[in-house]
Amino acid sequence: MTKLRNALLASLPFLAALHLSPASGAPPAAETNVDAGAVLLVAHPDFRDPMWRQTVLLAAPLPNGGHVGVIINRPTTATLGKLFPDHASSQRVVDPVYFGGPFSAQTLVALVSSPASPGHGSLALTETLFLAVNERTIDRVIEERPEAARYYVGLVLWRPGELEHELGKGLWSVLDADARTVFRKDTDGLWKELSRAARGVRVQAPAAQLAAAR
Repeated sequence: MTKLRNALLASLPFLAALHLSPASGAPPAAETNVDAGAVLLVAHPDFRDPMWRQTVLLAAPLPNGGHVGVIINRPTTATLGKLFPDHASSQRVVDPVYFGGPFSAQTLVALVSSPASPGHGSLALTETLFLAVNERTIDRVIEERPEAARYYVGLVLWRPGELEHELGKGLWSVLDADARTVFRKDTDGLWKELSRAARGVRVQAPAAQLAAAR
């Protein structure tokens, strides 16, 4: 897996970790409990930083109160099959490797769709979706069921309270996470589609709050 990780990094440009800054003129996000489970984060249209512009992230709470996530709409030109033409299991992974985020940029992680944990070093994001970070576990997934996962280089990490702070500044809209969206083949129009959905949620939220208060 170390050889695999080094080969992937050689095929990608170096991406330094950037600090998130407030989006100019961004409206505050509606109150959302991001500690309850996995969610989709949709970058606000005014978020112009090239690292985060028009990104969609899958994010989930960590036991320490922080959050972890990956960008789900940044495919690269690399695939496991192209990197390892003589490796039969890698040939079955025809989808591109994705850029997951600027943190731990030398690490290959995998989102695995499975009814049970794929192995050691896996974080349960939902009942059937796991983030695998252990090298041996990822290697076993590639060997035994490569079609059940999507592979990322790097991820996103928030310290306790950071994601809530970013939501308060209106950097992200929050939508329910679902495996169909996470594993969608064509992600080119995903941000625009989810941005429209998020605007609908914003419009409906005040009316819902008024109705609940009566």
